[in-house]
Amino acid sequence: MTSADDAGGASGGVMSADDATTASAVLARCEELATHSSMPDGLIERVYLSKEHAEVNALAEQWMRQAGLTTWQDAAGNLCGRLEGAVDGLPALLLGSHLDTVPAAGRYDGILGVLSAIAVVQRIRSSGRALPFALEVVAFADEEGTRFGRALLGSRALAGTWDDAWWELEGEDGVSLRDAFTAWGLDPTRIGDAARRPEEFVGYLEAHIEQGPYLEDADKALGIVSSIAGARRFMITVTGKAGHSGTPYERRRDALAGAADAIIAIERIARSAQLIATVGHLEVFPDAVNVIPGKVEFSLDLRGEYDSERDRIWAVIQGLLTDICGQRRLSWSSVETHSAPAAVCSERLRGVVAEGIRSTGDSRPMSLFSKAGHDAMAIASITEIGMLFVRCEGGVSHHPEEFVTEADVAATIDAFEAAVLALAASESASAAASVAASASASESVSPVSADADPADGTAAP
Repeated sequence: MTSADDAGGASGGVMSADDATTASAVLARCEELATHSSMPDGLIERVYLSKEHAEVNALAEQWMRQAGLTTWQDAAGNLCGRLEGAVDGLPALLLGSHLDTVPAAGRYDGILGVLSAIAVVQRIRSSGRALPFALEVVAFADEEGTRFGRALLGSRALAGTWDDAWWELEGEDGVSLRDAFTAWGLDPTRIGDAARRPEEFVGYLEAHIEQGPYLEDADKALGIVSSIAGARRFMITVTGKAGHSGTPYERRRDALAGAADAIIAIERIARSAQLIATVGHLEVFPDAVNVIPGKVEFSLDLRGEYDSERDRIWAVIQGLLTDICGQRRLSWSSVETHSAPAAVCSERLRGVVAEGIRSTGDSRPMSLFSKAGHDAMAIASITEIGMLFVRCEGGVSHHPEEFVTEADVAATIDAFEAAVLALAASESASAAASVAASASASESVSPVSADADPADGTAAP
């Protein structure tokens, strides 16, 4: 591990030869995984239950075994590996991220977290340290939801929160999730076998590129994630009346004009509340150049650090829609298509991540709220979570220009390893304190003879 004196400060910098070798190997593996894609011309796309999914699982399994992990693929297609602790069968600290991608993806979103976890386990095994917990690495099969339109399928399966309604989801190819499972060699009736119990884990740590500009703006390589945004998604329909484009303004019931007013107002309201609101899809009916739009459908993705504030702003938006539509003689309705609560990283795991970052030379680690969703959100239902963010150039992600430096990857691995060891030290100290307290309690209880006076312990007359 790089010492604080050698780490080059908060921006990453001077690396030891070992750090450089490890970081270079991780980046080379990122490049190798990038060649497994369903898109041409060097672009990257890897979706759930595809040929490419099988290929990268096979590669990652090989690397896990080289690191000393025993491996298995679970009933949802997640790749898992385990290194036992001081004794076999201990609860595990789960490390990981995902290997699937969006279309035309970058090389590091999710992938860097999986490969960094493998590198950390390999270092700890090579050091001969016996930890008070096992280490497990998971490469989640589907975080992005690209193929079937539902995110976090892999981590939801592991957390035991799989929804059987998902079996009927279909991709653009018309293949259902159920049929894709069968074609890939999985048994839909065994999906429950992927579920893990809370008592099997001591926590979950995930390293992930930031997917934002804040670390770069602060000239810091790494950051602590405080919480992950809770998102609600809606499909909103604004209804007016279609008509000839020559209709006078005072007689129009233009659904698109009303929707446009609403979208601008939604942005203003969300910004003032420090939430994120995105309208990413809009469809106009009847969609003709000389016809007043009679109906508009648009999506709304609303996310915030706290569920209560996000829900309050949704109520404000509903009132706004009612006012705008009333003024324009329109009506509106909405259907909620997705809801996920915000996930707060535990104080204990935020603390060990902070210790890890400080070990790289950054004496004042930066805390960030994640506006993007992560597998940690699903895992939070069964164990406490912590996340380490890694600077990415320009904050660019979900794009071929996604980029991280070798120095920052080296810092990531160092900090991740230090966080694991800090948690191990804390667990060992807690166990020792518990043993000492039990021993002290036993010694303080001395036997009283049958002839003793219970008031002062002296013999009764």
